[in-house]
Amino acid sequence: MLIFKRVPWVSLALLLLSYSALGWVISETRAPKFVWLVTVVVILILIVTLTTPWPKMTYYYNILFKSNIRSFCVAILAAFMFFIMLAWFGVFLDTLLIISATILVRIDFQIAGLRQGLAFCTTSIFSLAGLALGALVYKLLYF
Repeated sequence: MLIFKRVPWVSLALLLLSYSALGWVISETRAPKFVWLVTVVVILILIVTLTTPWPKMTYYYNILFKSNIRSFCVAILAAFMFFIMLAWFGVFLDTLLIISATILVRIDFQIAGLRQGLAFCTTSIFSLAGLALGALVYKLLYF
């Protein structure tokens, strides 16, 4: 019962709502199942990235920037992503909202002193449930 008092319910509710908006938007576009699969994989990668300790992340970044060719490719990709950000500013703001909600949950779990595995599982469950909830609400209202 003590663990339920330490869980950041407000942050998790914001996370659920932000991912529900994402599920709504994807349902609204009538995206194929492949887009849903890619979205779930990207969500899990985002959550793993945010729940992994920073020393381990620096190890992966060192692998990424080990050679000049890799660094050049990352710089080209970053420039392209910046162009996409400017071209699709509305999508960028939605993505920023989702990332911010996920970071808020991560910070709250860290302040509460919960284990990383528990933080990852709980964040993943709430994120994927929010995605499914947004799709379900859209289907119920418009079908």
